[in-house]
Amino acid sequence: MTMWPRILTLIVKELEMLLQDRQSRMILIVPVLLQLAVFPFAATLEVKNNTLAVYNEDFGRESAEVMQRFSRAQAFTRLLALHSEADVRRAIDRQEALIVLRFPPDFSRDVVAGRSPAIQAILDGRRSNSGQIALGYVQQILNAYTRERLPPPFPPAPSTLGVRHWFNPNLEYTWHILPCLIAIITSVNALIVTALSVAREREQGTLDQLLVSPLTPRMIMTGKIIPAVLVAVVQGTIILLGAVLAYRVPFEGSLPLLYGSMICYSLALAGVGLLIASVCATQQQAFLGVFSFLMPAILLSGYATPVDNMPVWLQSLDWANPMLHFIVIVKGVFLKNIGFAASLRNLVPLLIIAIATLGAADWLYRRRFAFRAP
Repeated sequence: MTMWPRILTLIVKELEMLLQDRQSRMILIVPVLLQLAVFPFAATLEVKNNTLAVYNEDFGRESAEVMQRFSRAQAFTRLLALHSEADVRRAIDRQEALIVLRFPPDFSRDVVAGRSPAIQAILDGRRSNSGQIALGYVQQILNAYTRERLPPPFPPAPSTLGVRHWFNPNLEYTWHILPCLIAIITSVNALIVTALSVAREREQGTLDQLLVSPLTPRMIMTGKIIPAVLVAVVQGTIILLGAVLAYRVPFEGSLPLLYGSMICYSLALAGVGLLIASVCATQQQAFLGVFSFLMPAILLSGYATPVDNMPVWLQSLDWANPMLHFIVIVKGVFLKNIGFAASLRNLVPLLIIAIATLGAADWLYRRRFAFRAP
């Protein structure tokens, strides 16, 4: 019996174990569909539908006009009127409002007199990122009002700035979320399929049967890797179709480049999963190992926060994060139509990570189970 028929038999066995019952099939497909439906709306850094609290000590016409402008802003769908310092503290303490604006008693008088008015903004520091974004909206509204009501030089207008957003002209947040979701979902399942597969074999005692079979160590590893890659590619395809057909995210690039990089990424993750499985004795330990790798990988991938904001030493360590490189490639293929040459900057690290992790897993696998190279 030659090598590839043996490996194919092991691959079929692994896929049968993944798909042997309805519950296993549901676990592979339903979470992907649920996250595809919910993630673009829930995992957003945009600020919408928040409450803006106002402590108005002025009660003049000008302050009422400004409050009307805030009520029409998309970021704030509710204005909460406060009447005392205690109300201000209570609104922030109980997270009833993201921002509290305090109009001083002389606000309207300053506007009528042509003086630049002062407004105090109190932000909830527990939601610092959302607060800063919302504060930008507040400042835009106040600046527009000031330019209309106050004569020059309050404030001067020396020039006009024209803004264009390349690759995402309308700043649609789903255009950022859904390409990243391909990387996140395939990561979870590729890691779990490989790590739990070996751990399950050890728990059930079937690993001993593989050890005495005609399969060599590399055949066993190949039989564990290929099903994980297939599952990752199928799930990535589901998200790709949902992004393009349901959410209308433009796909500008090359499908062969996307799938080629997806396979490289899945191989890197499979190597990490096998490394985790080689040092874990139970499925519970393997799951905790996957979680321990996955959370830092997502946080350092540039999905939620820019990598450039991180310390230099952390950026250097982040080079070994496969999710970082794949997110750059998949977003570039989706929105920028990058070619093969432009993707090499991130594709080569993916290949290096895949070779390193698979090589380390092979060495540790042999050492752990006292294998010798054939």
